[in-house]
Amino acid sequence: MSERAVPFHCPYCGETDLFPHEPADGSVAHGAWECRGCLRAFALKGLGLVRPASGAGSVS
Repeated sequence: MSERAVPFHCPYCGETDLFPHEPADGSVAHGAWECRGCLRAFALKGLGLVRPASGAGSVS
C-alpha cells in the first residue's frame, strides 16, 4: 500500500482543494494533508486489507 495515497475529498467539508501538509517546524508528516476550503489538517493511514472470517458468506 502506498504511503503517498492521495485523498480526493476532505473528510470534514468534502472540498477537493487539498495539498500535502508541511508542518511549521520542518518535520515530515507522512500522510498529512491540508484542506484550503475549511483550513483543517488531517492525516490518513491505510491499515491494509480486511480478510473475512472463515465461513462467512459461504453457501451450504
